Parts: sequence; structure tokens; C-alpha cells
Amino acid sequence: MSYKDEWLVIEANDDIDEMEHREPGEEFLFYRAVANGDVDAVRKNCEQGRFMDTEGVGVLSRDPITNLKYHFVVTTAMVTRMCRQHGMELEQAFRLSDFYIQKLDDIHTADEIKHLHDEMVMDYTEKMRRYHHSNTNSKHINACKEYIYAHIKERITIEDLADALGVSSSYLSRLFKKEAGVSVSAYIRNRKIDMAKNLLRFSNDSMIDIANRLSFSSQSHFIQQFREVVGMTPKKYRDTYYMVEWGAESPRPDLAGNGVGLSR
Repeated sequence: MSYKDEWLVIEANDDIDEMEHREPGEEFLFYRAVANGDVDAVRKNCEQGRFMDTEGVGVLSRDPITNLKYHFVVTTAMVTRMCRQHGMELEQAFRLSDFYIQKLDDIHTADEIKHLHDEMVMDYTEKMRRYHHSNTNSKHINACKEYIYAHIKERITIEDLADALGVSSSYLSRLFKKEAGVSVSAYIRNRKIDMAKNLLRFSNDSMIDIANRLSFSSQSHFIQQFREVVGMTPKKYRDTYYMVEWGAESPRPDLAGNGVGLSR
């Protein structure tokens, strides 16, 4: 998709760095309000319709609708990065960016793009508000979850996580269960099954390919673990949900295990 071109993302990231090292302007204050979970300030900005005013910020396409879509992607990249810097988990940030950027495929007017922009920034802002209000996860657990997300295709052990974080495996195991509510192994399994569900729905990979890709010990082990978590076999899941439209409650993560567009 053309409006996910990497140069747009690089441009967005570079702009954030520049804004952070100069006198805060209106644009930077808006992104910071999102990252701080300031719902009132962000809603006020949306009501003023400033996203639609692209004058002076560069023309990315001669077509006005495509131009707005490009600016939407840049804004999403900036919001995503700012929220990451303020504590949002990597997996959640990229799932959100992927979800909203893909919704651009189905809209074709300036008003629809403006509505999607407001929906996107308010969604990030509300999630950051809840994060700042009730963040009980320690830095170790957040880092642990990010490691799992980044290495989801590998075989991950509690020892791997403990070594990466510089803590003992027994300490990390107790802390993770206390704060996440499940064991490390169960969390890893659930995230792998989530990825497997996406591959079953949106790819033609065979069961053995998916099992190998996600480092299950065997195809039979993958099928058994999938059935325990989902309540049906992988084949039944694919037969039921293959290429069914992705609903708003389950934004599609990238099948390769990376955040689409923004993670490169």
C-alpha cells in the first residue's frame, strides 16, 4: 500500500526528534497531550479541525484525498512513537497503528479521513489515560512482554527472559504471575496462538509451516496447544474464519510478527 512507504515513517520519526529539541510548538504539544492521556485537550484540538489544515506542512501528493491519507499515516507514526516513549507497550502501539492505517483502504472522502483521524487520536489518548491512571505493571514486566512480542517466532524460555532483563528466573516468574495474572509460559503460548490465528485467517501457510514458524516442537504439539486455547483445531478454525473480514475488536497484527509500516 503506497501510503505505508517507509520514507513517510522515517520522516515522522525525524520530525519527532526535531520537535523534542526545540521550543515546543503547537503540533508537539498536541502529540504530548495524546501521550499524556489528556482527553480534554485532544478532543478540543479535534473539534477545531486542525488535522485538515495541511498548508505549510508539505504536499505529499497532488491528489488532495491521497495527500490527507499520507498525512494521516505520518500523524499515526508520530502518535505511536510518542505513546511508546511514554509507556505504551510496543505490541499495543503497533496493533493500533496497523488497525487505523488499514482502515484508510475503505474511506474516500476528506470528512471520513477527518473522522478516522479523530477516532484514532482519541483511542490512543484514552488508552494512555488509563495507562497513567492505573499502570501497575513494573518495568520488568513491560520489558518482558516486549521481548516476547519481538521474539514471538522463536522458542522463548523463562531463562531467556531473565537473562535479557538481568534478573533471576525465579524472581521474574513470581513477578510475572503476580502482575500479569498468568504464568510466563501461558502468556507466551497465548501470544503464539494469537499469531497462529492470524496466519490461519490471512495466509495459505500449512499447519506444519505455522508450527515451525512459531517454534512449536511439532505439528501435533501445535494442534494440541491450539485446541486447548481456542477450543477447536487449527483446521476447523481456518475452515470457519479464513479471510473473514477483521472486526474492530481484533485489529490485525502483521503476519510476520512485526508492526506494519512503523516497526521497520
